[in-house]
Amino acid sequence: MPDSVTLATIRAAARRIRSSVLVSPCPASIPLSEITGAEVYCKLDNFQRTGSFKERGACNALLQLTPTQRKRGVIAASAGNHALGLAYHGQLLDVPVTVVMPDYAPLIKITTCERLGARVLVRGRDFAEARAEADALVASDGLTYVHGFDDPAIISGQGTMALEILQQVPDVDALVMPVGGAGLAAGIAVAMKALRPEVKLIGVESHATASFTAALKAGGPITIPRKSTLADGLAVLRVGANSFELAKSRLDRVVTVTEDWIALAILRMAELEKTVVEGAAAAPLGAMMAGKLPELKGKKIVLTVCGGNIDPAVLSRVIEKGLVADGRLCRFTVTISDRPGGLEALTRVIAKAGASVRDIAHDRAFSGPDVSAVHAVCTVETRDHRHVRALRAALKKAGFPVVR
Repeated sequence: MPDSVTLATIRAAARRIRSSVLVSPCPASIPLSEITGAEVYCKLDNFQRTGSFKERGACNALLQLTPTQRKRGVIAASAGNHALGLAYHGQLLDVPVTVVMPDYAPLIKITTCERLGARVLVRGRDFAEARAEADALVASDGLTYVHGFDDPAIISGQGTMALEILQQVPDVDALVMPVGGAGLAAGIAVAMKALRPEVKLIGVESHATASFTAALKAGGPITIPRKSTLADGLAVLRVGANSFELAKSRLDRVVTVTEDWIALAILRMAELEKTVVEGAAAAPLGAMMAGKLPELKGKKIVLTVCGGNIDPAVLSRVIEKGLVADGRLCRFTVTISDRPGGLEALTRVIAKAGASVRDIAHDRAFSGPDVSAVHAVCTVETRDHRHVRALRAALKKAGFPVVR
């Protein structure tokens, strides 16, 4: 099966989807270059109609269905982006689409799929259980299963991104891409190593769901335990067998990145690049910011910004976590007098230190035996970690030592 994905199939996919899938921009990023020390370009596939690169493979696969398959319809198990790609292009091509999503699928992806005309079934605690439900419907309803990251047509479609990158940044030194089921990594790797074998290809996984790394250690795909991650698009418990075979010898390196760095990368993309990305798309930047790829300093790098479908409620929490990690939001508890003027004295110190109060709560029940004192739990906005340390020093000097 891996032999069915070649440079020729990827070029054919590019011709096939040319009129249906956006050639996404790949601009240079001055601010990301400044914070990473590399010359960074961003391949913005979050600009696709459904917000992710998955449209490439979905469109390519649907266009190769037989008339009978088109009439009966297709089905897939997906955490969201593959489902969105199938739903959108299925609607354009008049192909009925059913998607089975695991229960951790973001609400925005569920509702968008339904809006695009797909039948959405939320079943199972993970991808494996969702896949089992989809397989049952394949058997009972005669639907065609379209695998989100291991079907040759899907992998070939995803590989079209590499062809575009070489047109847009022909002298690229390295690509940094997220790895979940590895369909994108496999497609890009096949095309890039055939055309420019000297280009370094680096995969980035969430530390919580590193199924590709586990497969490398085991010598083949294995199922890993389910863990929560901001990068829900990478939360695949078992890397695709075909994708793994195609990618394992072509990727030059695979690294993992923690949740804190993914959150901070989402914040940096919003703040510096003015673009909203999901956790999977932020992982490559997170790896560079975390110092996982020092060899890329001074090199011309393309980050594959693969998707922007993040739930707004999650985005809000992620931004706050990023602000905390950045030292721009901090919380501390101090003891103040519970008499008139106690709170005013505290806020005067905070203001003089240049911090801004976001929230103050009084904790009387657990503030100790002194009934004239109260714990003030303060959340404040600061500039950075140095500012946080200066604020704590100012509080201590003013007689408000931080309790916790």
